[in-house]
Amino acid sequence: MDTARLSIDPAFRIGPARRRLFGSFVEHMGRCVYGGVYEPGHATADGHGLRGDVLDLTRELGVSVVRYPGGNFVSGYRWEDGVGPVGDRPRRLDLAWKTIETNAFGLDEFMRWARAAGVEPMMAVNLGTRGVQEACDLLEYANHPGGTHFSDMRRKYGAEEPYDIRLWCLGNELDGPWQVGHKTADEYGRLAAETARAMKMIDPSVSLVACGSSNRGMPTFAAWEATVLSHTYEHVDYISAHTYYDPSDGDRPSILASAVDLDAFIQEVVATADHVAARKREKRRLMVSFDEWNVWYQQRLRADLDRRGWVEAPALIEDTFTATDAVVVGDLLITLLRHADRVGVACQAQLANVIAPIRTLNGGPAWRQSIFHPFALTARYARGTVLRTEPAGPSHDTNRYGEVSSVDTVAVHDEETGGLVVFAVNRGTTDIRLDIDLRGLPGLAGAAHLALDAGADPDAVNTADDPDRVVPRERERPSVDAGWSAVRLAPASWNLIRYHLPPPEGGPT
Repeated sequence: MDTARLSIDPAFRIGPARRRLFGSFVEHMGRCVYGGVYEPGHATADGHGLRGDVLDLTRELGVSVVRYPGGNFVSGYRWEDGVGPVGDRPRRLDLAWKTIETNAFGLDEFMRWARAAGVEPMMAVNLGTRGVQEACDLLEYANHPGGTHFSDMRRKYGAEEPYDIRLWCLGNELDGPWQVGHKTADEYGRLAAETARAMKMIDPSVSLVACGSSNRGMPTFAAWEATVLSHTYEHVDYISAHTYYDPSDGDRPSILASAVDLDAFIQEVVATADHVAARKREKRRLMVSFDEWNVWYQQRLRADLDRRGWVEAPALIEDTFTATDAVVVGDLLITLLRHADRVGVACQAQLANVIAPIRTLNGGPAWRQSIFHPFALTARYARGTVLRTEPAGPSHDTNRYGEVSSVDTVAVHDEETGGLVVFAVNRGTTDIRLDIDLRGLPGLAGAAHLALDAGADPDAVNTADDPDRVVPRERERPSVDAGWSAVRLAPASWNLIRYHLPPPEGGPT
C-alpha cells in the first residue's frame, strides 16, 4: 500500500487548542430553536421548555461557545421583542427566512439554555436595520449590573445578575445582497467602528467581531476585509469568516478535499488583516472568528423557501449527513486546529436540525448525525498545544482543487499528561500506511485508534430508526517500536490516534 510519513516534535508549536474552536450556532431559522433546543410540552422538556435530550447531546458534543440569534435573522431582529412576558411579545415577519417569528424564545431563554448547556454565549447585534443605539441598549440589558433603564428591565424580568456576555458580533454577512440592510464595505465599516467604540464605552472588556466576507467566492472578497478593517482595526478583536461545502454535485474526491479550500481561505484572511496592520503600524495581530462553517447541500434551500408561505418554524435545510460528510467535517476541524495561532473562535452552523449534528422530531426523539462524532471526539481529545505536522506521502487529482495531498493531519500534545493525539484523514481511494516518528516524545505507548470509515458505505446515514449506523469504530491499538508507530488509514476515513505515557513499571495503573 502507499505510505505517508510525518514527524512529531514538541518544539514545533502552533498554539493552544483553544476551547472556543469548538463552537456552534443557534439561529432563529427553521427548527433550530422551535422544535430543536426549545419545545415546551416535549417529554424531556424542563419547566422553561428546554429540551433535555438536546441539552444532553449538546454537552456530549463538547460545544464551548454558541453564536446567537443569527445569522441572517439578526439583520432584521428587534431584540426587545424577545424579552418580558411571553404572552405580551409581538409576532413578526422574519424577512431572512420567510417565516413568522413568535418571539416565544429570546435572549433570556437563550441565556437560561446556555447556562444549562454549559456553553459561553456569543451574541450578535443587528447592524442591518438598526445601529449604534440599539446595540448599546442590548449590551446594557445584558451586562450592566443595574440602576439603569435596560439593566433594571432585565432584573424585572427575572435575571438579577448581569449575563456578562464577553463575545459580540457586529452584525452578520452585510456584504451579501441577500442580507436585510446590505451595505457597502465603507458603509458597514464606519457603522461597525462607531458601534464598537460605543459598546466599549459601556463595557471595555467585551471582545468584538467585525463582519468579513460571507464566503471566499464573493466578488468583493479581500477588498471587503481590507476596507472594513481600515475603519475598525483599532476597535475590534476578530474578523469573521464563513464557508460551506456543498456535496450536491456528487464529486466525491472534491468534497473530501474541501479542507484545502478552507486552509487557503484562512491564510488569505490573515494576510489581508496583517496587510491592514502593516499600513496602520499596528503591532497587535487580529484573530479570525470562523463563526459559520459546515457541509451544506445548498441547492435544497431555494426549494424550501419557495414552496410555502409565511409559517412558523418550518423544516428548513434539514440535511441528512452521510459518512462521507463526517470525514469532511473531521478534516475541516483538522484545518481549524492547524491555524490555532490565528483562528480564535469557530462555530459549526448550526446546532439542531438546520444543517446540524443533532436532529430531532417534534414530540419525538433526538439523535446524533454522522458529523456529530468527529466533532465530539476532536473537542474531547484536542487538549493542550497544537503541533505542526507536514505529512509526506501520496497525492491525487480533484476537479475543484487540482492535485491534493491524500493525507491530512494535525497533532495535539497535552503537556500536563504527556499524551498525544494525532488526527488524520485519508482523502484517497486506497489504504495508506501512516508512519509516525515519535522520537521527539520518548516513552509514548499506543492508547487507541478510532476510525470513521466512509469507504465501504459512503452514503450511509443515521436516522431516528437507525441512529448508530455511522459511528467511529475501534481499530487495532497502535504500537510504538524504537520511537516509530505505524497505522493503517482506510480509504475516505477520519482517524483519531492516541498515545499516552504508561505508568512506571510496578506503579499504579
